[in-house]
Amino acid sequence: MVKRRSKDSAKEAVNQGQNAGPAEAAKISPNTPYGYCTERLTPFGGLLALEKFMDAVKFREVFDGLYHPPARAPLSGHYASVYAILVLLFIGFTRVWHFLYIQHDPLVCALFGTSQLPHATTYWRYVVSLGINQGTSLLTVMAALRERVWHLCGLAYPVIHLNMDTTVETLFGNQEGGRKGHNTKHRGKKGYRPVLCFIEETREYLAGKLRKGATMSGEEVAKLIRSLRKYLPACVLRVILRGDGEFISWAAVKAATEEGYVFIFGNKGCKPPFDSTTWYKARKNDVEEYNECWYQPTGWPEKCRFAAMRIPKDKSDKEKGETQLELLQDGGYVYREFATNHSGKPHQAISEYDKRADCENLIGESKREGLSAIPSHRFMSNYAYFQIVMLAYNVWRLFKMLAEHGEAEERKKQHAEQTTAKANGALQGIQDNTIRIARLKLLVIAAKLTGHSNTTEVKYSEHDSRAAGLFTFMAHLDRLRKRARPWLDEKRWQCKHMALLRLQPVSHSP
Repeated sequence: MVKRRSKDSAKEAVNQGQNAGPAEAAKISPNTPYGYCTERLTPFGGLLALEKFMDAVKFREVFDGLYHPPARAPLSGHYASVYAILVLLFIGFTRVWHFLYIQHDPLVCALFGTSQLPHATTYWRYVVSLGINQGTSLLTVMAALRERVWHLCGLAYPVIHLNMDTTVETLFGNQEGGRKGHNTKHRGKKGYRPVLCFIEETREYLAGKLRKGATMSGEEVAKLIRSLRKYLPACVLRVILRGDGEFISWAAVKAATEEGYVFIFGNKGCKPPFDSTTWYKARKNDVEEYNECWYQPTGWPEKCRFAAMRIPKDKSDKEKGETQLELLQDGGYVYREFATNHSGKPHQAISEYDKRADCENLIGESKREGLSAIPSHRFMSNYAYFQIVMLAYNVWRLFKMLAEHGEAEERKKQHAEQTTAKANGALQGIQDNTIRIARLKLLVIAAKLTGHSNTTEVKYSEHDSRAAGLFTFMAHLDRLRKRARPWLDEKRWQCKHMALLRLQPVSHSP
């Protein structure tokens, strides 16, 4: 039997995704009615991409193998507890009690296979049970994730720059370890003085710790410098270490030299005698002059190279009517001095140091992401929470690296196929965006959870222009999830964490 129907009975095609037409105009007024709906809606649609990212880098494997769990085992397990705090920080909530706002979010609950997250006190008790061992093991977890994402992005930096700096976290209670130290904004108040080390090339957090609110000693700095190598990817062959005047000491210089690092430390307290006849200008029209000398500060067993830069004082800054002359001949200059083993000329070494300024921006961003939140009165718990916050910070950094890598791969693919269609470019340059901007592009995208045939599906609005970029990223993550683990390929540089996880490289020999 043949069924016949009119030619025009077929349904018209509907545009989807980025090609969809404009939405129907709506009008909202004070008299607009409102009410509840039965659909499961979430403002954090980008969490699906986070789940795909964690699967692509095998985060559960890294966590279970490298994390040192506390003695107190929660009912949901250590992984679920730490991952829930990571999700909280990833969304942008910085305090443990902020679980109140995502406790019933359908997508967050779906990540953990529950209809409702435990109360915030459950996670607070877990944070209180943490200590220094957990914080230190999280640094190893970050190092393993770094190596895996670098492999996925095809990165292999032979030379990297490490920027070290300290900051102040003001305390407004009776937390353990609080000290009255250098606190420019709240003079006389107690605080912590954490130290952080960042990789300039990728802006990742490499290592650091929460400290009592006192200035770092030379032995502390040396211990930190000696610990950096175990967190570096195996492809790194040369390290340029930069720090301000708080890090200069013979112990720090000795540690950097023995580790084979090129170091540039700001000078504080030393008075090297520079020859007045050897000042030079890097360029003819420059006003800055440079010099160098070998000098042995008091208490140092050996001489060290010091580079200096002097800048003429601006005469317009002097008060009107001032007739006082400079006592010394060199009094009309502002000096910047550095201790270094850099092989270049003084102006090259100082120019290399000046690129360290971005470290302040990274510390400020870390504070906004939760570093300034002090969850407990116990110093050990705050020490571990510090590393969880920095783990969430690094997850965002690696998340953005893969997003931009996926955008670049899409453009390369379209160029190879010589198609007329162009990549939407929504994620181009996202690696340089701050986390707040990246959150608007990849996370805070409205979504709806639907289900049929015992399967949950996440749907996004076709009228949201950001959905197209998110789809491109998730498609890239799906391709990475299907690939064999590139960090096990013996033809590439070998990851350090493979031995810790007892993984063997994959041989391609017949």
